[in-house]
Amino acid sequence: MGWASDSIERIGLDTAVDQAADGILITDTNGTILFTNPAFTAMTGYTSQETVGQCPRVLNSGRQSATFYKDLWATIQSGNIWQGKVINRRKDGTLYNEEMRIAPVRDTDGEITGYIAIKRDITERMRTARALVESEDRFNKLFEENGSVMLLVEPSKAAIIVSANKAAIAYYGYPQNRLVGMSMKQIVAMPVADAAREQERAVRDERNFVNSLHRLGCGEVREVEVYSAPVEMGGKPLLFYIVHDVTERKKAQEALRVSEERYRIAFQTSLDAIAISRVSDGMYVEVNNAFFKIMGYEREQVIGRTAEELKIWADPRDQQNLLEILRQQSSCRDVEVQFRRQNGEAFWVHVSASLIELDGVACLLTVLRDVSHAKVAEQEIKKLAFYDPLTGLSNRRLLLDRLRQARVSGPRKNRKRALLHVDLDDFKTVNDTLGHQTGDLLLQEVAMRLTSCLREADTVARIGGDEFVVMLENLNEIHEDAAAQAKAVGEKILSVVDQPYLLAGQECRSTSCIGITIFGNNQESSSEALQQADIAMHQAKAAGRNSMHFFVPALQTAVNARASMELALRQAISGKQFMLYYQPQVDRGRLIGAEALLRWNHPKRGIVPPNEFIPLAEETGLILPLGNWVLETACAQIAAWEKRESTAPITVAVNISAYQFRQPNFVEQVLNALKSSGADPQHLKLELTESILVNNIEDVIAKMTELKHRGLRFSVDDFGTGYSSLTYLKRLPLDQLKIDRSFIRDILMDVGSGAIAQSIISLSKAMGFSVIAEGVETEEQRQFLARMGCHSFQGFLFSRPLPMEEFQMLLPALESAPEPVVQ
Repeated sequence: MGWASDSIERIGLDTAVDQAADGILITDTNGTILFTNPAFTAMTGYTSQETVGQCPRVLNSGRQSATFYKDLWATIQSGNIWQGKVINRRKDGTLYNEEMRIAPVRDTDGEITGYIAIKRDITERMRTARALVESEDRFNKLFEENGSVMLLVEPSKAAIIVSANKAAIAYYGYPQNRLVGMSMKQIVAMPVADAAREQERAVRDERNFVNSLHRLGCGEVREVEVYSAPVEMGGKPLLFYIVHDVTERKKAQEALRVSEERYRIAFQTSLDAIAISRVSDGMYVEVNNAFFKIMGYEREQVIGRTAEELKIWADPRDQQNLLEILRQQSSCRDVEVQFRRQNGEAFWVHVSASLIELDGVACLLTVLRDVSHAKVAEQEIKKLAFYDPLTGLSNRRLLLDRLRQARVSGPRKNRKRALLHVDLDDFKTVNDTLGHQTGDLLLQEVAMRLTSCLREADTVARIGGDEFVVMLENLNEIHEDAAAQAKAVGEKILSVVDQPYLLAGQECRSTSCIGITIFGNNQESSSEALQQADIAMHQAKAAGRNSMHFFVPALQTAVNARASMELALRQAISGKQFMLYYQPQVDRGRLIGAEALLRWNHPKRGIVPPNEFIPLAEETGLILPLGNWVLETACAQIAAWEKRESTAPITVAVNISAYQFRQPNFVEQVLNALKSSGADPQHLKLELTESILVNNIEDVIAKMTELKHRGLRFSVDDFGTGYSSLTYLKRLPLDQLKIDRSFIRDILMDVGSGAIAQSIISLSKAMGFSVIAEGVETEEQRQFLARMGCHSFQGFLFSRPLPMEEFQMLLPALESAPEPVVQ
């Protein structure tokens, strides 16, 4: 140790033992206590004056039996080292878990002159182990990333390993797919009889661990302590093992039997980092091996240098605070600060320090304990529990917690508060066109912009997807004034969200819709306030992009009605309350086909028109089972008509929703409906809206082409009301364009409607499509269209949509109708 070696032998290491976090007790050969250190007093509550000169049994220790003490005494009297974990009792009567090692102390002739016991309070560690199995959810989250070796084992004779965490895989050196499935008998490297005796000793001594030998994948055998507890995972009973490798610790503790080296070994083998530095200049004169291991330095990099030179303190102010404490008290214990390793990594430590004197030179003895894993775990658990990992904003749980706190707040309970539910417009389009990574960048940027609009007391949370909630605190007590304040913040949010974004080198725009509710006076629950803001947000969505709307009670009534309608719709699907109506399509007066139109035959309301339930079915996804039923029913009708010569040529047109068409298995569903019914594909026509044709055009073309090759036909419904591109139309395998009824209604009075109809007819001829006009109600409209070159019609002039029985009765008249004369 250099110039201080003799003094450290006499003074420095005595002081180091005094400052050690482990309790130390020394007895003579009769067991009479000769020495206890301060850590022993802190652990047990017994002072040195109460213990020196007494038998250890004066401590009235915990739950061990007389047989336990008899075996322990026999072990150490025979010259062997005893080690294990016991339950002891403090002076105040409380029980605690203790890790203890007792070794004989010998003189230069090898004669035993006494015994030294090193004790560590592991109550907190044991409590942590127990707490780990209390919650299966926490267990699943912490199991894999925990630094301790952990195994889940079947509680059977075979003792098969069913799960191993990363630390276990690294420790045993087997691939995961090999370690999982192995028997513990392949791991344990000791005779079965010895293992059974150790298990019996653990039960007798009331230990919750067993000592064992485990063989690693490389063949090396290591001493371990195995803690076990029964757990239930997914309803299946298992044994949870925590394996601690104690090989090195036992080797280090073995050296304690040499009495002349007892203090030096305690210094060097301490699990805590110990350093001695001069007070005058802060220069390190000695550090132990744990210091090098924790800090990442070599010996020559530390001795003769200062903490300032090594930049060990992450925040120099912490060092000044510690020195100020030492000037006032001369010692301190477990001060939590951040240190910095050689590689620059900051980590948390508990620092205990005291002023000592070596050869007349004032020095500082510092003991460090690395608590970074516990600190990081604590922070990570808090972060995962209360914050959104993508944006760093509060999550739904933290928002609800703050809402609950707001409801019970005292001094300002009469002040109003507001919730603003912010939802981005067309966020899915950003993800689909620019990729999910760009979408994540957009969400992060929006989070920063929202935060910039708020005061420190306000809260902004991301509650999922592209939805954010802002809570405004301490608004005016008058409802109208509070609403004005919330409106000002909402307008600011709309403005900042609408500004251009530069994301990964790409510029994009985004707008938002905001729903606002004002609440206070403890009238609303947290969930009610959130629901109101959500309702208002959807009302804003309905009004268009980049809009804002306040909640009013009428909206709640509408939402309740919508919920009732959705429930009734689900019951209608399961109760088969739907039927198809058919409206004829004619060409030059003769029947050429029919459009299948869905109707809901409500048990109380009667026939419900589609405009009352189709939009809801689209929103809820119920359009998928409905659409599939329509396809199957229409195909079955086609097959029935094909059996009669007069009706065999009829083509049935079926409307396909955009949501239904975008399903990956859409083509398969259509073909299955045709196959199961036996219908000819040439008699099935799928009517698509223009909105389907402009999204993911390559997928649209691929699906249409495959079905076209099978014989199906396609028509564009409501043509002229959307935004079809001629480029897309040229690439799509279409058969027909359908002129929307809005143009037919005004065709005789509005020049523009007539011009649009004429353009569609001309476009159809130019591109080789047929054309049909829907909504034809008068003979004058039919004549006008015929003169333009359109001869296929659908509308009330020929028939309203009819149920199958009435449609069948109409067929003879349509089949024999004469061709009308164009005037």
